[in-house]
Amino acid sequence: MPSDMGGGLDERGAAAELARLREQINYHNYLYHVLDRPAISDAEFDALMRRLHELEASHPELVTPDSPSQRVGGRPLDAFGTVAHEVPMLSLGNAFSEEELRSFDRRVRGLLAGEPVSYVAELKIDGLSVSLRYEGGVFVQGATRGDGLTGEDITQNLRRVKSVPLRLGLGGLAREVPRDLVVRGEVYMPVPEFEDLNRRREAAGEPLFANPRNAAAGSVRQLDPSITARRALDSFLYNLVLADGAAEAAAGVPGSHFARLAYLRDLGFKVNPESRLFHDIDGVLAYCDQWREARHSLPYETDGVVVKVDSIDQQRRLGSTSHAPRWAIAFKFPAEQGITKVRGIFVNVGRTGAVTPVAELEPVRLAGSTVSRAALHNEDYVREKDIRVGDWVVVHKAGDVIPEVVTVLTERRTGDERPFEMPEHCPACGARVVREPGEAAHRCVNSLGCPAQLAEGLIHFASRAGMDIEGLGSAVITQLLGAGLIADAAELYRLREARDKLVSLERMGEKSTDNLLEAIDRSRGRPLHRLIHALGIRYVGGRVSRVLARHFGTLDALMRASPAELTRVPEVGEKIAGSVSRFFSEPRNRELVEKLRLGEVNMVEPRRDVGVRTQGGAEAGGQLGFFGPDAGPGAGSDAWSAGRPRHAAGAAEPFAGKTFVFTGTLARAERREAESLVESLGGRAASSVSSRTHYVVAGENPGSKLDKARELGVRVLTEDEFWSLVAGGGP
Repeated sequence: MPSDMGGGLDERGAAAELARLREQINYHNYLYHVLDRPAISDAEFDALMRRLHELEASHPELVTPDSPSQRVGGRPLDAFGTVAHEVPMLSLGNAFSEEELRSFDRRVRGLLAGEPVSYVAELKIDGLSVSLRYEGGVFVQGATRGDGLTGEDITQNLRRVKSVPLRLGLGGLAREVPRDLVVRGEVYMPVPEFEDLNRRREAAGEPLFANPRNAAAGSVRQLDPSITARRALDSFLYNLVLADGAAEAAAGVPGSHFARLAYLRDLGFKVNPESRLFHDIDGVLAYCDQWREARHSLPYETDGVVVKVDSIDQQRRLGSTSHAPRWAIAFKFPAEQGITKVRGIFVNVGRTGAVTPVAELEPVRLAGSTVSRAALHNEDYVREKDIRVGDWVVVHKAGDVIPEVVTVLTERRTGDERPFEMPEHCPACGARVVREPGEAAHRCVNSLGCPAQLAEGLIHFASRAGMDIEGLGSAVITQLLGAGLIADAAELYRLREARDKLVSLERMGEKSTDNLLEAIDRSRGRPLHRLIHALGIRYVGGRVSRVLARHFGTLDALMRASPAELTRVPEVGEKIAGSVSRFFSEPRNRELVEKLRLGEVNMVEPRRDVGVRTQGGAEAGGQLGFFGPDAGPGAGSDAWSAGRPRHAAGAAEPFAGKTFVFTGTLARAERREAESLVESLGGRAASSVSSRTHYVVAGENPGSKLDKARELGVRVLTEDEFWSLVAGGGP
């Protein structure tokens, strides 16, 4: 008998509805994760998923491997099986200079006896190479490269990568999807997710990943697929492997590699948009030069450019050696490594009390900047690498961002080098430094009175990811603490009363003081998720802060939540729930919240589908505002009503998937306020213009960003057009 959850449907009716639901959900997953162009709100998508789970629970016999429900959960694997690659996954030869790339071109043209040759240049993604098999358009198997002939079966984990389609044909391909095909590409971890993951691991006292590639490989090779699902992995697919030419012709597969990339996109795969077709090697070299520096602006890691002969027929005739194809080569960017000397090792005390060793280095130039320090993470890291004061070491920038010691050049030791010992007492307050069982980090036990923890906590509170208080950096915070003007974050909001003392501080003056006070005033209106993140609750990063703010709506509701209630929130496990509950059970933390409330700091999260009005009327030049749900007294409503953004009921994100860049001076808001508004509506505010920018908003006296937008064909909005977009509920 059909269950109530199944809505009284018989098996035939349930199968028909399930087919419709899966098609809808797969399509919307494709729009969101591949095209970055969502068409429905989160709430509407969640409703589709709930209905799918209800029907599948009522009719388990109808669950299929390509169902979107198979992306989450999953039983831990006992071990990975092996997969034999029908077509070997070969490595690529490397070129490290212009001459080596030109030599590759000469070899190709020599073997092709004067035929015209075109090349496709693709960014070389620094991730984990994978092979995906589809039968009848359904994903059935995924494997690692392994030794090129045999790889590990990671099918269940690849189902958790949301840009990997479980069923093909979502990209609008009119032709029939090939019955059997294998697609190859890279699974990678975006740099922002890598940095967030390492922050969470550091807070938990867990070992850090060295770079995004290691993090991606470790995430894909988890025996528990639910761990893979929790990490925001992504993919780029770049090669279509079919059995023979006849099968390709029957399926209408193009004979050009560049056209095949478009074909893969039509099938529903995510393909890197930066790939380009060139008809000579000079164009390829210019492309390599372009990305040598521009790669640092990408949200993923790339260590070079892969160059491939475009014609598939020419590829087949060129063939391969036992190790690498003759028709492709990897141009590697110059290594971002350097050799320098460790002058000393000292320790930093973080906001959670973590005592972290740091190497002081003789300055060395890396990835466009001078490096004089490198994080050593924890005592185990120093011991494992045997890093000593006086050592010569190889350093690089992990992810081209974080300076890190790669290895010690022990052959250069003279005997004068000194091993590092973790201090027994905190250098900031003298309290004991302890290492709890099961943790990698040492911590200062003086969480209430340690000035270093207080200073770091204030830096975190004022950071862009927190309350975004422009001008309140570590130097100013140190001065405020030293002058006795603040003792906690809430006292920032009383600094107007001490303006005269502020002006007298070194390098402050009248203008700097007023700018700082205005920045602090603006921060009162930040959305709740910024405040939650700014409070520095252990294990609660930016993503979890948003989840908690959206779920509970107000800080009061979050503070009242029990651990059991917290664990019912998606993405919140027992560790996070326990940390949040403990944080708000501490009297000093509750006292801080009440002081922030008295400082008129907003404690309400804006809702997502927005009704907009203009306060005072558009002709009167009033400020943009949002009318919304009950944000009563004491919940920060006064701060919001003072001309700051406020949202109406609902859960849509009208700017989801859209990137905005602001240039020039805005008349109706500070730039940071406009950027925060974009983010609160689900969009992204970037600082530079690229081909991935959707809109550039030009105020008065715009700068070079406007020229760049016109050069790239990015749509330019006037300030009035931007506010009209907001008022109209999005693009």
